[in-house]
Amino acid sequence: MDKNLFSGLENLGIDNIDDIGLFNTPEEKIDKLEAKKIELSLIEKQKTHIFDKEVKCPVCAHDFKVKIVKSSSQRIKKKHSDFCVDYDVINPYFYDVWLCNYCGYSNMKADFGKIKEYQKALISLKVTSKWQGKTYPEVYDVAIAIERYKLALYNCVVIESVSSRKAMNCLKIAWMYRLTQDKDNEFLFLSEAIKGFNDAFVNESTPIYGMNNGTLMYLIGELYRRVNDFDNANLWFSKLITSNNAEQKIKEMSRTQRDLIKEVQRNNKKDELEAQGEDERKNEKKGFFSRFFN
Repeated sequence: MDKNLFSGLENLGIDNIDDIGLFNTPEEKIDKLEAKKIELSLIEKQKTHIFDKEVKCPVCAHDFKVKIVKSSSQRIKKKHSDFCVDYDVINPYFYDVWLCNYCGYSNMKADFGKIKEYQKALISLKVTSKWQGKTYPEVYDVAIAIERYKLALYNCVVIESVSSRKAMNCLKIAWMYRLTQDKDNEFLFLSEAIKGFNDAFVNESTPIYGMNNGTLMYLIGELYRRVNDFDNANLWFSKLITSNNAEQKIKEMSRTQRDLIKEVQRNNKKDELEAQGEDERKNEKKGFFSRFFN
């Protein structure tokens, strides 16, 4: 639909005019109805995989309900090299953040109750005083998940959480952007996760979210690889491979990722040489013709 047909109505509050069909065909109407039915069917199906649980907010003491994905519904489809998991039917990552709508305190469920008295005061001062509650639908999607993870990350900053908590929030936000194929934001939050995990490796004790030293070293190296910082990735992988304390499995994973880096670098070098050769051929051709026209 050509937007120009309705141009000039924007200042009257008329929007969403990009996809208005002036003369929808019967087939288009049927397709839209079918798409809506499929969407509603998926939502109804996902409802059967979640249940409500009542919890008490550690900040304001209000009881509220959170959504939990049934353990039997968490069917793994694929595992990524940075520990992200693709799920079939329903994605439990979407429900990983708990949010108290009374005071605005939010955090990942693993960290929700881990808050000190002075941190509660910070939430009251910097979050609750400005908080405007929001009602979410029964079933969450990736956009809602991103919003809630960002709320949790903001809360972590406000209460001055340790770096690993902020880093894990950033990592999961990056995973959510990966689902939407938003490379720029994925890279942005992977880069922030790297900073946090680097600091955690130096200043915090393991285990961190179930990761021992070796696993954390691998994750940092893998995140560097994913943002194309191959020098730092190789540094962490090499330290891990030569470590006496790391498990053999995590060493093998590091070798695999280091081999991937070598393959990418070989291909990049090949592309560079081919591009260089093409430039030289163009220059030779230009020089040949310049003899006749100069």
